[in-house]
Amino acid sequence: MIALSLAEIAAVVGGQTHDIPDPSVQVTGPVVRDSREVVPGSLFAAFVGERVDGHDYARQVVEAGAVAVLAARPVGVPAIVVDDVQTALGALARHVVGRLGTTLVALTGSAGKTSTKDLIAQVLGRKAPTVFTPGSLNNEIGLPLTALTATEETRFLVLEMGARGIGHIRYLTGLTPPRIGLVLNVGSAHIGEFGGREQIAQAKGELVEALPPASEGGAAILNADDPLVKAMASRTQAKVVLFGESAEADVRAENVRLTDSGQPAFRLHTPSGASDVTMRLYGEHHVSNALAAAAVAHELGMSAEEIALALSEAGSLSRWRMEVTERPDGVTIVNDAYNANPESMRAALRALAAMGKGRRTWAVLGKMAELGDEALAEHDAVGRLAVRLNVSKLVAVGGIEASWLQLGAYNEGSWGEESVHVSDAQAAVDLLRSELRPGDVVLVKASRSVGLESVAQALTEAGAEGEVAAR
Repeated sequence: MIALSLAEIAAVVGGQTHDIPDPSVQVTGPVVRDSREVVPGSLFAAFVGERVDGHDYARQVVEAGAVAVLAARPVGVPAIVVDDVQTALGALARHVVGRLGTTLVALTGSAGKTSTKDLIAQVLGRKAPTVFTPGSLNNEIGLPLTALTATEETRFLVLEMGARGIGHIRYLTGLTPPRIGLVLNVGSAHIGEFGGREQIAQAKGELVEALPPASEGGAAILNADDPLVKAMASRTQAKVVLFGESAEADVRAENVRLTDSGQPAFRLHTPSGASDVTMRLYGEHHVSNALAAAAVAHELGMSAEEIALALSEAGSLSRWRMEVTERPDGVTIVNDAYNANPESMRAALRALAAMGKGRRTWAVLGKMAELGDEALAEHDAVGRLAVRLNVSKLVAVGGIEASWLQLGAYNEGSWGEESVHVSDAQAAVDLLRSELRPGDVVLVKASRSVGLESVAQALTEAGAEGEVAAR
């Protein structure tokens, strides 16, 4: 964060200083909410969670080097006391971003946000210093914390914005007003909370409504292949740039194909030229993510050749998202267990089918959360798709939703031979350890709450320890 005195911060957030001998002392380190992340010069934001009250750590963080605590009550150590810590954090982020003059890129969508954000960050990072959202810290707390890590040297600030209802993205754009806004897609993620895809589109479109007009440099980057996203062009005064495989897209892909290992390759076309891309990531769904990143980068002055090279060299920066591990015994583990929705499930299964050509494939899948009335149909459809893609065996893990996955596969034609329902992650691990053979490819994916990353981790560790695959 840019250096600010405690007096300046108190004025920005409308707080009162308590137990501060010298209000001119500056915060020179990061703003953090986790006491374990405190370093000398930090400002510690004390949030009250379900299990932990950050105020209880006030003395500890000051002893560790924090200059002060942003708190909702006096804590006996230097503190700026405010009515609401979250509101104060947002006000501080808005102030810092406004002072920096950094080009702010915001993105949202039902699927692919984090992977696309990682691509944008790596492409823009070749041009100038770039700060971006770590992992999926895309809510009303994570977003301002990320924005506050920007410094005077930061040229680009790339922020992922999530939403679980109407008005959420409008709130986030109020904290960190973007100049460039990217909407990837409108899918089924959180459809149970929103009530329908039209409501999801309404919420995601709040991003383009917040952009400055084209005359002031505003640009809305929209997916030409998604009708609900493309229609958002009417909701913004910003310049509209379309990306996709559609012929009308300004930034588009031609000759899309997958390598033998399942990595996408294509010819990238931009308004200023074309160049070939072969990605290190796995799965054809990354083509759309790459085009979105390319559209942002082109809008910010990068050439097709520069963008293509950066995309070809970019990797995954966030854990448990199509992480591919090759075990010494020839088994390939694809850990995509961070989260799941119908769109990302289908994309991961297609990636598995492409990677596993000529090999035995396993899909270890769990429930997709927050689908509301669509849950049964969506789980059934994913189970059926696994059979249609000739996945060798579906292992459905968990409760009722997992049983719907297995039932869909059974009704599609697996007859119980290519699909099985197990109770929990350990049962899945036991099954796979007994039946995996060298050369098998295993995909692990479910909503975050299922915790299936433990399956991928156990299988990976088994390979590292030299456990011999079954024959």
